[in-house]
Amino acid sequence: MSSQDIPEENLPAEQDPAHGAVSPADEKNPFADPGMPPHEPRIQDIDERAAKRSERAVAFMFTLSMLATAGFIASYVAIPKEKSIFVFPLGHINALNFALGLTLGVALFAIGAGAVHWARTLMSDHEIADERHPIQAAPEVKAQVLADFKQGAKESALGRRKLIRTTMFGAMALFPLSGVVLLRDLGPLPEDKLRHTLWKKGKLLVNMNTHEPLRPSDVAVGSLTFAMPEGLDEHDHDFQVQIAKAALMIVRIQPGDIKDKRELEWSVDGIVAYSKICTHVGCPISLYEQQTHHVLCPCHQSTFDLSDGARVIFGPAGHALPQLQIGVNDEGYLQALGDFEEPVGPSFWERG
Repeated sequence: MSSQDIPEENLPAEQDPAHGAVSPADEKNPFADPGMPPHEPRIQDIDERAAKRSERAVAFMFTLSMLATAGFIASYVAIPKEKSIFVFPLGHINALNFALGLTLGVALFAIGAGAVHWARTLMSDHEIADERHPIQAAPEVKAQVLADFKQGAKESALGRRKLIRTTMFGAMALFPLSGVVLLRDLGPLPEDKLRHTLWKKGKLLVNMNTHEPLRPSDVAVGSLTFAMPEGLDEHDHDFQVQIAKAALMIVRIQPGDIKDKRELEWSVDGIVAYSKICTHVGCPISLYEQQTHHVLCPCHQSTFDLSDGARVIFGPAGHALPQLQIGVNDEGYLQALGDFEEPVGPSFWERG
């Protein structure tokens, strides 16, 4: 739009000469003040139609934010947390997480974009020069503030009224607990679920590949077999949660090569069962070196010695892999003789 299309009464007045004034350098001010450039009006300042367009654009973005917020709430309520969708190029992802992230991102972006567009096109953009002044208050002001504070403290009688002082501090200390209580709605309490798995006395060790119970003869010296508890099915709704705690590594070592006394007592003819979950960040361990009896976590290279209580010999893991005590039942199958004696996987703060 050219200036010929704008009504004459809306055209800017002559520029104030003082706006771009400069001050030369002198003895008191050795650095010259370059002044401010002449103010240039925006199209919205001189054309109400352009201003209306900007207003509608800002209102549209705020409305879009409201709709995205409504979509966030609807997604949280309506979309099952187990549902997955295919999104190119991300692949298969959780539908709920995708919907929540998309709607929340749009809601926040639209608010920010609307506010920025409002400030850049409709709010006043006149440059204002203000002389700097000392930050420190004058001595008489500081003296007056200090005197007022002392007078207020004296009139409050806080020093003499110990009951009021004590109860006030108590109220102020307890009040933030109301916000802490709201954290309870973040989800169900874990209770002691991290300390227990599906393993218990009499549970058979089932091969994760064949889904058949294991016999001692099925485990050869130097081999690595993965096992899960009897009765756990891959189609169970909580399969991933349970297998993340109960997955086992079954390794057969010559009994004479086992250095740890308890490990030997909890084994069957050199067959030892250890948690497959790394004690660093919970990655599944899958690499076994039969000559050294070492297992390696592929995520961060934590290395454990299965011939010596699965102690850590390298890497960031904080403690040894938990061992599961096993035996053989009357039918000749390997079975658990109880649960792990310590929580599997990484440490957590309330772990006693």
